[in-house]
Amino acid sequence: MYGVRFQMNKIVRDLTLSFNNIRMRCKMLKTLGLLIVSLSVVLNISCSTKDTKEEAPAEDSAAISEKGIEVDPLGSDSGNINGLATVQFGYDQFSLSADARRMLSENMGWIKDHGDYTIQIEGHCDSRGSVEYNLALGEKRAKAVKNYLVSLGVSSKRLTIISYGKEKLLAMGDSESDHDQNRRANFVPLPR
Repeated sequence: MYGVRFQMNKIVRDLTLSFNNIRMRCKMLKTLGLLIVSLSVVLNISCSTKDTKEEAPAEDSAAISEKGIEVDPLGSDSGNINGLATVQFGYDQFSLSADARRMLSENMGWIKDHGDYTIQIEGHCDSRGSVEYNLALGEKRAKAVKNYLVSLGVSSKRLTIISYGKEKLLAMGDSESDHDQNRRANFVPLPR
């Protein structure tokens, strides 16, 4: 009988220690949770006070202005780079239309005349479809543009591609006109 009572006391003592350990861990988790919430609020406030307008880094702007050429960091989407135009695509398409090929031939002149720049070709999509699908489609669009420019004689070493999928929309609406504006390849000159 004494052995059973001793075992029972040991079990109760072990359970009490375990319960106290769990209670201490819960307090630690609660404190950690409050710390995470506080940190996210602070970060959210500090991020929301920053200017959200995308600008070129100061060193890029300095490098561009030293060369005496006005280049907008938004690239051809800005409409401010004479001789460099954004190319549009059809819905769910990455093949180049006759109009797109004509525009790329005109862009080639600017690209060849400004050999001290690397051109980043950005592939973009409209807001329909999954993120993954649109990233892949944007990459196909950028590759199609790059391949065509290379076929016209532009060195592939001067061309880089990136896909933004549906992450950088020009038009935020849901009309067909808005979707048309977003399906594009943008050209961003980067100093070498």
